[in-house]
Amino acid sequence: MTASHKSWYEASARDRVAALVEHNSFAEFIGPERREISPHLAVFDLPAQFDDGIVVGAATIMGTDVLVAAQEGRFMGGAFGEVHGAKLTGLLRAAKLMQRDVVIAFDTGGVRLQEANAGELAIAEIMRAIFEARTAGCRVVGLIGGRAGCYGGGGLIAGCCSMLIVSEQGRISVSGPEVIETNKGVEEFDSRDRAFVWRTMGGKHRMLIGGADAFVADDAAAFRTAAAAGLARSASLTTETLVAEQNRLERRITRFGDAPDATDIWAALGIDIPDDIPAMPAEEFAVLAAKHRESADDTR
Repeated sequence: MTASHKSWYEASARDRVAALVEHNSFAEFIGPERREISPHLAVFDLPAQFDDGIVVGAATIMGTDVLVAAQEGRFMGGAFGEVHGAKLTGLLRAAKLMQRDVVIAFDTGGVRLQEANAGELAIAEIMRAIFEARTAGCRVVGLIGGRAGCYGGGGLIAGCCSMLIVSEQGRISVSGPEVIETNKGVEEFDSRDRAFVWRTMGGKHRMLIGGADAFVADDAAAFRTAAAAGLARSASLTTETLVAEQNRLERRITRFGDAPDATDIWAALGIDIPDDIPAMPAEEFAVLAAKHRESADDTR
């Protein structure tokens, strides 16, 4: 697979890795031949996958040596379980020891219900490992544009990254549409209104409110170029940065907390044609977003 004109949304985890890294530079850690499968799924009579839905290893991206992880959204929705989470945690701990930057291709619905406790522990361990790597000077760049989006604990992990790169297809949220509707009712969030879901959780909205740092088209080459740019950014993470981001989030709630729809937020950002944003081509939207997006303080 080449990086040119390949849909990131449609690609598998292994296709995304192949599109990101230089040819023949990827060395996989704990690959399928190791048969490190989930110890829990058989209890529920569910099929396992030999890489447990995540590919991890070392590679080179545009001349930079990095560690890479890619979740497989087509296996259990890319959800975190014990082995899946341990592989990503181990990769991040290795990044700290090796002083390597990390690129993570997210594609996840969150924690596996069948491995709830192990999955929740994995989320906590991954978040700790990200901050340990970042405070040691490593960058952690997240890419979001897959079928499963980036939900649940995955959304929390993404928020810890140095930089987030999204496409329009890249939904990000701690709670998914169905979860919100189940707990708060359809009046609060209608999960069947797909246009509303994409406006609220999709990559365009996340970019405009400062929840993502770069917006790209649904193209593997675009993700690769943006990832390389992210690896060149400052790796600094300080207490002052965390405080600034917390203050920004509090201001955002005050400013937009009562908005009934994303279009109302876009209008408040000074966008004259908020209703046109969902159909706007990626290149045109990127120009508009550069003028109107909320600032961020790089705690991601």
